[in-house]
Amino acid sequence: MPRIQNRRHFLSALSAAGTLGLFGAPISSAEDAPLETTRIRFARSAAICHAPQYIAEDLLRAEGFTHIQYVVRPPAVLAATLGRGEFDFSLHFSAPSIVAIDAGDPLAILAGVHVGCFELVANEHIRSIRDLKGKKVGIQAWGVAPHAFVSSMAAYVGLDPAKDIDWIVSPSVAPMDLFAEGKLDAFLGTPPEPQELRARKIGHVIVNSSVDRPWSQYFCCMLTSNQDFVRKNPIATRRVVRAILKATDLCVSDPARAARRLVDGGFVPRYDYALEMLKDVQYKKWREYDPEDTIRFYSLRLRDAGMIKATPNRIIAEGTDWRFLNELKRELKV
Repeated sequence: MPRIQNRRHFLSALSAAGTLGLFGAPISSAEDAPLETTRIRFARSAAICHAPQYIAEDLLRAEGFTHIQYVVRPPAVLAATLGRGEFDFSLHFSAPSIVAIDAGDPLAILAGVHVGCFELVANEHIRSIRDLKGKKVGIQAWGVAPHAFVSSMAAYVGLDPAKDIDWIVSPSVAPMDLFAEGKLDAFLGTPPEPQELRARKIGHVIVNSSVDRPWSQYFCCMLTSNQDFVRKNPIATRRVVRAILKATDLCVSDPARAARRLVDGGFVPRYDYALEMLKDVQYKKWREYDPEDTIRFYSLRLRDAGMIKATPNRIIAEGTDWRFLNELKRELKV
């Protein structure tokens, strides 16, 4: 019964929002053509900062989608499986998306969604990024978000991440657990990992991408699709982008309701961690930042780190599509 009541409460909020209230613009425009498909598939990951895609179900149904599925794929193969069309959309981390595009995966980055989900957590002997030299940093696979982001940060301060960092690759045991056991010096955490470690009073944060520049000036998570899906389904793509952006606005306007939706949907077990994350992560920045700036910034950092060869202009030309975002900015009064 509580879950049904929460769902009704959420739907009543959608209704109360009207056409220009909580969500900014009408859910469906009269000029929209029929959807090419009513089925939509999202990647599901352990990172609860991807909240907008998990709380957007009612918005997606209002856009005409009748079959909404969440597909579980390991982070190490997320970009490749998206490129192969095993699912249609994901809130994917910007840096590993760039690595994947450079490698030839046919991804289409469509919009920036939020800033500030990752935190670099370290032991008491490390006080800055430069102190990572010679230290053990945990990742679950090469090329995943923690590897790409920490490499970007290391290159930014003059380290060679390939030579100066002792990467500990652990596919089966989470780096957070190894860090808590004292087997790592540092790791990059995404929600709910930093929230859990703070509750346990383990480690300290040396980079918080919500507040520390320059990382707080660029998107960490961006809405990404398969290029073939976008080409074949432009109407569906536009409506998905619209639903995700409205869900992102809900994370800002009512984080308590969004947190409850995450728990009721089974995406996160603890309401307190979800609420803390939603209040910390900068979801409102999608209305302020230019996503192309993020691609340029991380492309340069990743080139410095030796992780990609392409120029920022090539990554933008081959792996981004801002048409839908630019149209919706006008509709959503950005």
